[in-house]
Order: sequence, then C-alpha cells, then structure tokens
Amino acid sequence: MKFPGPLPIRAMFALKLTGRMIVWRIFPLLLIILVNATILRSQQLIDAPAADKQTLQLLLQRIDQLEARVKQLEAAKQQAAPVSLPSATAQSSAPPVSEAEPQADNAVPERMDSSKTLLRMRGFGDITLHGDNQRHDTTSFSLGQLNLFITSDISEKFKFLSEIVFEGGPDNIFGETRGENNTFGVDVERMVVQYSHSDFFKLAVGRYHTAIGYYNTAYHHSTWFQTTTGRPFLFQFEDRGGILPVHTVGASASGLIPSGHLGLHYVAEVGNGRASRSPITEEPVQNVVDDQNHKAFNLALFARPDAVRGLQVGFSAYRDLLAPASLPRIGETIFAAHAVLVRPKFEWLNEILLVRHAPNGIPRVFNTPGFYTQLSKQFGSYRPYFRYQYVNASSTEPIFPDVGLRQGPSFGLRYDASETVAVKLQYDYTALRGQPAVNALALQVGFTF
Repeated sequence: MKFPGPLPIRAMFALKLTGRMIVWRIFPLLLIILVNATILRSQQLIDAPAADKQTLQLLLQRIDQLEARVKQLEAAKQQAAPVSLPSATAQSSAPPVSEAEPQADNAVPERMDSSKTLLRMRGFGDITLHGDNQRHDTTSFSLGQLNLFITSDISEKFKFLSEIVFEGGPDNIFGETRGENNTFGVDVERMVVQYSHSDFFKLAVGRYHTAIGYYNTAYHHSTWFQTTTGRPFLFQFEDRGGILPVHTVGASASGLIPSGHLGLHYVAEVGNGRASRSPITEEPVQNVVDDQNHKAFNLALFARPDAVRGLQVGFSAYRDLLAPASLPRIGETIFAAHAVLVRPKFEWLNEILLVRHAPNGIPRVFNTPGFYTQLSKQFGSYRPYFRYQYVNASSTEPIFPDVGLRQGPSFGLRYDASETVAVKLQYDYTALRGQPAVNALALQVGFTF
C-alpha cells in the first residue's frame, strides 16, 4: 500500500492563503460586534438616570391626580351634609346655582358632630287599678305619670337632663285638691345642666331633686324603677301632699371626698326653697320667682364603703325660712339620716327624718318625726316586699296641720314580666289619728320604652 506523498507546494500555498482570507474577513465582523456591544452598554448606562426621572415625573403626576380627587370627594360630602331647610319665601327668591357666588366665599366653620350631642329619650309610665274603704272613694283605673326622660351630652364637660311628666288627676295640695279629676297637666319635674370638672367637683344648675335622705335622689318620677307601687309618704311629691321640699330650683355641687376605701361623697345645694303651705299655693316649687330674698341651703354627706357591697350610710341637714301669710316667719330645719343596703336581688332601706319648725317670736318649736323601713328579696322574676312607715305631726303644726299621725305596713309582690314591664300587687294598712284606719289594694302595671 502506498501513502500519498506531500502536497504540492502550490496547493499548500493555496490553503494558507484561504485561511488568511477567512481570518481577515471574520476579524472586522467580530470587531464591529464588540464595538456595537460596548456602545449599547454605554448608552444604557447613560440613559438610566433619564428613565428614572421620567418614572418619577409620572408618579408625581399620579399623586396630583389623587389629591385632586380627594378634594372633589370632600367638597361633595360637605354639599351633601344635612342643613336646615329655608322657608318657602327664601327658596323662591334664591338665585340659580349657576348665578350663586362661589362656595369658597361663603365658607362656614366645621359643623358640630351631632352624634356627640344627640338627644336621647326614654319613656316610663304606669296604669293602676286601686280601691280603698274611705268614704267617697271609688274603685278606679288610673293613668299614672307618663315620664319622658331626656338627656344629652352637650360637650365633654357639660351634660343636660330633664324629666317632662304628663300627669292626670287633680293636684293634692296639703290635703286639698285643685283641678278636675280627669284632666291632664304637664310639669317639667327636672331640668338640669351639669358641669363635670372631675370626680371631686360637679356643678348642676336648674330644677333638681333635693338631696334630703336617700330615696329622693335614688328614685325619681318613674314607678317602674321602684319596688313598690308608690313612694313612702315622707317622700311624696309636694303637689301630692308631701311634707318635704322634694324639688329645688337653684345650684347643686357634688363630688367625691378623698377618703380611700370609705368612699365619702358630699352634696351642697342652694336654691329658692319652697313656698309656704299656708295659704294654698298654685305651685309649691318656686320655679321662677322666690317669695323672699332668703335662700334655702342643704348639705349632705354619705359613704359607700368598699368593704360592704351595696351599703350606703349618710345624713343631711336642710335650712330654710318660710313666710306664710298671716303668720310670723318660720325657720325650717330638716335633719335626715339613712342606712341602705341595695344589691341586685336584695334591698333593705331605712330612713329617719325630723322636720323642725320654729316660728319667730313664739317660744314653742314644732317637731315632726318620721321614718320608714323597706325590705325585699328577689326570687327569679318575683320580688315580695314589706314596708312600714310612720309620721307624726302635731295638730297645731303651723305648716302642715292636716298631716297628723299616719302609720302602718304595706305588703306587696312585684313580678317582672319582661325587662321592660313589671306588675305589682300591693296592700296598705294606714292608721290615722282620730279617723278610721284605711285599707287599700292596688294592682299596677309599670313599663319603660
């Protein structure tokens, strides 16, 4: 076998020449690619800040658009806010919207948040079937007080409350009646504006329940809150024959006394006092004009110790000067003390009072003592209760000679038919001085709405 010999020189030269030509042809192409890649990379590095700047400008434009949209929504909300309607005359004379001045020229301060000053109202009422063995009395259904209890938080520090009562039947003024039996009257029983500086000082002005004893400030004009069908005789309202100044028009300061676990409180009051019982007055509470410059004062202190849950003990002292017609002025002093234990299913109320009348220029002083005790215990929806009350006024008492001696027990049962309706059945026995004893029975439905 023969191997081929070396290529001819011309062939070798041709191969060498061809390789050089390929290299010279490829090298410029590679050089061009390399230069273009370098230029492109440099161009990207140069244009990067410009791209970021453009993106930033787009973001700023978007923010401006969002701010403008928020302003449009706020303006639309203000225009949609409820406002008082103008009268028909004002509406007919108002220019068209297109002719009105820009709203910016008629800008008003920010509107008050009505949710914070919202008027809140609760209603209370009762209907009673009652009868007794007194002469000339009849067994009757009676509409009790329809009480509208209204409150409002005027501001963070100021609060308002009132009790507007619609009441049927004649007013009983110290043993006498005025008005028709089946007419209705309207009374503003309480109207108070209170300023709360702190737990240690609160100031209320208006018509309020005088802080004499416990019952008068714990229970107001709704029988639904009371266990019994009615108030103890000592705390009957003035227009129903009561002997105490239950209401006062004036100012009352109250608050805590720093005392640790003893829980001391104070109440200091000054007001018009009450009109004298003789002669019969149209309104014993002096709502507008006092019949004299002298003012009534009351000071009460009570404790709610932490050691005994639901316990309250205290006393009060009331001082006034009465000016009955055809009689000398009479100094009136009322001392009251109480000890009560009130828990959700148990209550024990005890109060004692002394009403002292001292006519000027007369050495004799007239003292009228009184007390009551009330005990009840709840068993499920039923709460049986017992109350005994006593008051003894002299027949020569210059302010209320018609009261005399009244004493006797009351037995009753309260049934809570629901959270808003209570049914009460009560029997009263009242012994009177110089008169036959009175036996009375009452069936009452009290409710809230």
